[in-house]
Amino acid sequence: MIYAAGYSPAMSYCIQFLKQAGFSLVSEPCAQVTHLLLPVPSFAPDGGIIGGGNLSTLLTLLPKDITVIGGNLDRPELDYYTTVDLLQDADYLALNARITAHCALELALDQLPVILDGCEVLIIGWGRIGKCLGKLLQQLGARVSVCARRESDRSMLAALGYRALKLEQVDPAAYRVVFNTVPTMLFPTCPGSALKIDLASRLGLGSEDVIWARGLPGKDAPESSGELIAKTLIPLLRKE
Repeated sequence: MIYAAGYSPAMSYCIQFLKQAGFSLVSEPCAQVTHLLLPVPSFAPDGGIIGGGNLSTLLTLLPKDITVIGGNLDRPELDYYTTVDLLQDADYLALNARITAHCALELALDQLPVILDGCEVLIIGWGRIGKCLGKLLQQLGARVSVCARRESDRSMLAALGYRALKLEQVDPAAYRVVFNTVPTMLFPTCPGSALKIDLASRLGLGSEDVIWARGLPGKDAPESSGELIAKTLIPLLRKE
């Protein structure tokens, strides 16, 4: 028996997929609840549940042996609860990066007056999102350079047909599009007329014209995001 608290567009789709899979959801907290489902990520900067609600108050209305599902669940109120933190789940993070990359690409295409075929594009960082984004850009014929910290990553990038760069080799002004995925301020000033899209949780590009595109899956692809949450949870719920 699942109770969903808070709100996000992705969560609405997640609930639909869970119901279609045969799971029971209740509209109010009650003694029969076994799982508390929160948005992913779960909490706003002020500490409240995204979409509304207070975690401490909510927990007083639910059984003490519930499992709490969400994202970024490192909260003292949950120290004695079983939790499923999707933002610590490797499979979820990898597939969410894929959705993020698709959304970032659509954002770039909406802003550019040119196609990406032959376009000079820079990706800063070679984590999950960088890898997914690089593959999509290559498929569209973009000329992709990647700034990666590890020498081993740069060697593999070169083998895969990318131009691999160290940080000190990067000149953002030389590109038509710059994507940052690193949550560290690497370029406090980022000159040039490139379209600058920052996908990191903390800004890595300091220019005034940077588009800080946080949380793209939930905003631009809420059905895909909600389906991913549901598909990640369904096997776990069925094991219990």
